[in-house]
Formats: sequence, structure tokens, C-alpha cells
Amino acid sequence: MKVLVTGASGLFGSRLCELATGKGWEVYSAYGEHKPSSGVPVRFDISDRKAADDVFRHFKPEVVVHSAAMTDVDRCESEKALAWRINVEGTLNIVENCRRHGVFLVYVSSDYVFDGEKGQYRESDTPNPVNYYGLTKLKGEESVKEQLETYCIARGSVVYGAIPASGKVNFALWLLERLKKGEETSVVTDQWNSPTLNTSLARMVCEVVEKRLTGIFHLAGASRLSRYEFAKRLAEVFNLETGLVTPVESTKISWVAKRPRDSSLNVDKAIATLENKPLPILDALNEMKNEFG
Repeated sequence: MKVLVTGASGLFGSRLCELATGKGWEVYSAYGEHKPSSGVPVRFDISDRKAADDVFRHFKPEVVVHSAAMTDVDRCESEKALAWRINVEGTLNIVENCRRHGVFLVYVSSDYVFDGEKGQYRESDTPNPVNYYGLTKLKGEESVKEQLETYCIARGSVVYGAIPASGKVNFALWLLERLKKGEETSVVTDQWNSPTLNTSLARMVCEVVEKRLTGIFHLAGASRLSRYEFAKRLAEVFNLETGLVTPVESTKISWVAKRPRDSSLNVDKAIATLENKPLPILDALNEMKNEFG
């Protein structure tokens, strides 16, 4: 199977490429700046329409997993034109090529398409983003649904993993580094998500690809946690001082973009459908710990 993965050097994309290559798939790892370590590296700018067209014509993928995005929520808020070019126009370039070439698309979206007023969102709930990042991801979803007959929209939530990706350290690794140094760290108590281990998300997406599952799936962690609760569980699993994690309300944090209060995702559909089930938080954190080897 020939699979093109955009955002292949990112936290999720890099892990997906590793797993897919291990399955014997022909993996084309598309990237912008940081060269991926697995698959056949393909460098192109998704927002460049001609470049996208050329990649599809040359490599002729059967499946595309589109995870490339500008994910810095505050930067999206302050650099709206760039966020739109990458997340909306770039996605449209991928979608249109999938339509023209009859390619099955998995579009990796986000819990931030929701406003966070109720939490435990189901796939059937109506999106209503409260920041520009969420808006651009929703516009991407709309392009997918408008242009394609067969597709999967896979929503994750606060993806983390054992290895830094694209030159960035994810929330879990940042926290571990601070705790190992004995540094007190304030973490918000009033923002809830469904933290998602990148390995788990990659396994679930591989299964979606293999079975050509269509529609919307929430492929997040199986536990609803505040950032503070997540930090505490992380410290416990890695045998670090939990007292270094101190609670703080989000009103004390100077974010540029508004965050949804509770964007946790209901994963019942994934649990009922997939062999690779969403992981409860302790299972996920222990798997992450094992990946450190």
C-alpha cells in the first residue's frame, strides 16, 4: 500500500511513519523543515498548489494521512494569514488532489473545533471553535466533507509522546524535564482534555487506513483529565515528586488565544469499532515510559 503522510516529522506523523513502515507499507514522508527518520522523505509546501499537484502525480499514493498543520494555538491567533494559508488552503490542496486521483484521505483534526462548554464531545456534536486555530481546523474538516465521498476525519486531543518531534518538546516531555530538575511547575486546573499518546493515535489511524473506515472518529485518550491531573499522573508513573506540580487557574496564564474550558472527547465509537482501543491514562503513560527504553 502506498501511503503519503503529511506532517511526517511531527509528533504524530513521525510515529505513524514508523509503524506504517514496519507494516511493510510504501510510506512517503512529507515534511517542510525537519527531515523524517522513516519512510521516503518528500519535501514540499502543502500550501503551494503546484507542489502538491506534482507530489500526487509523481508518487501516486493510494492513501493520504494529512496531519501537517500550524498547531501553535497562540501563533495562529497572532498570525492569522499564515495559519489560514497552511491549515485551510494547504488542506484544500491535499483534498482536491485526493478527489482528482481517487485517494482515500484521513484528515487529522482536533478537539479545539469545539467551544469547551460541555466536554465529552461526540462525533455528532456541532463544532463551535473559540480560537483561530480551531476555526482553521474546522474549515479543513468542511473542505474534506464538501469535496470527498470517502474519507475519515480523526480528531485527537493534546497529543504527547516520548520523543521530541519537529524540533519541539511536547507538554509531557517539557514537564518531565522540569520535574527531573526538581523545578516547581504550575499547571492549570480548569482546562480539561483527553490526552492522547502519539503511539496510540498512530495505531488507531493505521487501523482506520487498513479497514478504510469512513466518517468522523474521536481517536483520543480514554481518560478526561485536567492539565493538572495529567501532570500529577505523569509524575506518579515516572516516580517523580508530585508536590512539584502546583495548581493554577487559567485566568493567571497570559495566553494570546482563548482556550476551550473542556474539550474532552467521547471515544465510545472508537472503543466499539477498533481493535486498537483508546488508552486509559495510566496505560498510556506506562507505555510512554516503556518507550524510553
